[in-house]
Amino acid sequence: MQILPTSFVLTLLLACASGHCHAENWSSFRGVNSQGHSAEKNLPVSWTATTNIAWKTELPGEGWSSPIVYDGTVYITTTTDEGISCRVISIDSQTGKENWDTEVHRQNPGAKRKQNSYATPTPVTDGNQIYAAFADGTVVAVDRNGKIAWKNTDVEFHSLHGLGASPILVDGLVIMPFDGSSPEKKELGWKIPWDQAVVLAIDAKTGKTAWKGKRDASRVGHVTPIAVNNGRHIISAAGDQVAAFDKTTGERIWSVYSQGEGVTPTPVLGDGIIYTSSGFEEPTIRAIRLGGSGDVTDSHIVWELKKGVPAMPSPLLVGPHLYTITRDNILYCISANDGVPIWNKRLTGTHSASPLYADGRIYILSETGTTLVLAPGDEYKELASNPLDEKCLASMAVSDGHLFIRGINHLFCIGNARKN
Repeated sequence: MQILPTSFVLTLLLACASGHCHAENWSSFRGVNSQGHSAEKNLPVSWTATTNIAWKTELPGEGWSSPIVYDGTVYITTTTDEGISCRVISIDSQTGKENWDTEVHRQNPGAKRKQNSYATPTPVTDGNQIYAAFADGTVVAVDRNGKIAWKNTDVEFHSLHGLGASPILVDGLVIMPFDGSSPEKKELGWKIPWDQAVVLAIDAKTGKTAWKGKRDASRVGHVTPIAVNNGRHIISAAGDQVAAFDKTTGERIWSVYSQGEGVTPTPVLGDGIIYTSSGFEEPTIRAIRLGGSGDVTDSHIVWELKKGVPAMPSPLLVGPHLYTITRDNILYCISANDGVPIWNKRLTGTHSASPLYADGRIYILSETGTTLVLAPGDEYKELASNPLDEKCLASMAVSDGHLFIRGINHLFCIGNARKN
């Protein structure tokens, strides 16, 4: 099984490469197609809160969106004024100095889980504009100077959990799932499946809605979509359902029943198979073969596993192995071919950030800010354990030989300081 999931991902990876001869753009949640893979080399293995830190920049407000990096600039979102003021921030990736901090929207903060924030969706960029979603369902675009280009408010979002998924960009469309619950009847969309979930596609140039995809019966979810079949189809999962949508029309092509609400992990992709997890009630990992039409639950599930099911962090596919972190903070290594667990290891601390594969190593960030560095393979092999001593829920970004980690108060650039 190949390390980088598909030829589509390889194409995107090349397209995302910046003009710097060794720098890779990390333009969305979990990088290219949300898979958590980086082609960067010579990345740091060891650091502490005071050593091997290129820079550390204080962040205003609160938010758990991950940083993205494009052509030497880090973009990140946050909210201030108790979640009302929604902001996009630009930071020089070489120095950590702020370029600009723009209020892009003012929202009426709604319900959310304690672990969530009012700026959890990670922004995405095409190099011309930065696209960000906020808790009330508003999606905004700003240019690289911080000027607002457009704002889309076609979805009025509510969820008792808050908003957790991130937007993606596919062929000029900003695609964002809204899998919420009813503001009038709490159980609808949470305990009771409903048909009001929306997968929204917005024209990246104009900000106008291109289409609204409908799930049918589903419940609350926080899953970032991925693109498959050379970008023709969008895989978007939520409570009770994994579905494929036509990128051009928003038509739902096929679906798989996957019982459980509150699902968060983003699917990973390899050799025509996606690996998904379900939420509360019946937590299950499913390997689903792409293709078909209608309800393909009985025909396209390759294997299922009720052990090692990830709850918050997304799974990571490296070669023939699928790595997952459970609600009990146990790291599993599973055969991607047949779903047989190979080994497991109880980790120290709680984990929300998704793992990363880069430079031949796996990086796993805990909520206390400690990053485990592991060698992938059929046995547990720890290479380093690196403390930052700051609360961390966001996933890492990678670019230009450095790791970028968002803490509750700071953005860290890990690695050697740049020479001017």
